[in-house]
Amino acid sequence: MKPILFNTEMVRAILDDRKSVTRRVVKPGHLRVLDSQYHKEHPEVPDKTLLEKLCLPPYQPGDTLWVRETWNGDWCDHYIYKADGGSAKAAGYAAEPKWRPSIHMPREAARLFLRVKEVSVEKLREISALSAMDEGVTDWNDFVRLWNTTIKSADLPLYGWDANPWVWVIEFERISKDKALGGGMDD
Repeated sequence: MKPILFNTEMVRAILDDRKSVTRRVVKPGHLRVLDSQYHKEHPEVPDKTLLEKLCLPPYQPGDTLWVRETWNGDWCDHYIYKADGGSAKAAGYAAEPKWRPSIHMPREAARLFLRVKEVSVEKLREISALSAMDEGVTDWNDFVRLWNTTIKSADLPLYGWDANPWVWVIEFERISKDKALGGGMDD
């Protein structure tokens, strides 16, 4: 089982069954295969084919992923999640929780589990309108905005929408915690 990070907006999309695909930048080290001697000797081999055959994607079909999201574990002896919205004060508590970053979420706090169905590689701007919707957004421009907000501003020239980087396209389905941990059927 492997962790995967999602921002609050995308966690909401998963919870609403609007998100079934995510894109992750191909690591720079993997792109070296495009400059390899093999590729120079075989220029007829498309870059996409070379990346898919020679680079290990971050996830494989069949992998189970647990979602790391913004959370808090010091609240009434149970975990709470920023994606659920709401207000602790409105619910009668004295203060709002101090949210903890998703990167620090332990697996035992996870409530969302995904099963990888398919992994492929493409240039970011090859995304279709339908695939953008599968990313959990309402339209094309929303995907461009979302993508650029997930990239550090200093890295936008390398990985932003305008840079059109190579990305892993990871299709997944949501599964129950019980199934993720080897138990019974999905909810």
